[in-house]
Amino acid sequence: MRSKARFRYALDPLCLAACALYAANRWMVKPFAASSFFHGQFNDMLLIPAALPFILWLQRRCGLRNHDAPPTVGEVTSHLVVWALLVEFIGPRWLHHGIGDPLDCLAYSLGALVACTMWRLPVFLAGCRSVAK
Repeated sequence: MRSKARFRYALDPLCLAACALYAANRWMVKPFAASSFFHGQFNDMLLIPAALPFILWLQRRCGLRNHDAPPTVGEVTSHLVVWALLVEFIGPRWLHHGIGDPLDCLAYSLGALVACTMWRLPVFLAGCRSVAK
């Protein structure tokens, strides 16, 4: 079911929040914190909510995406898999750095789960309301 709500891509509140959290962590937290979580996995959790709206906007402009609804579960999942494979498996081997960090994949997945839930929940609830009528 397609949502009647238009996805705002880079102006989506979750995207804006994720970008702001990334910047805050990059310039205000990491330089002063010794936490491995803030140096590693925190920004990784923000990958899908911060980057996917930009990629989907680009796909829409190129005609590869035929709607302006919130990201589907398939779009979130496929981008998660592709990015995790590229960044954590193919990239490190191609650059001769061994293999990526499995915790990073877990962080990408957690961020994707939260983002997908936040993007799809209104669509799900709208469908439930229309069925109940």
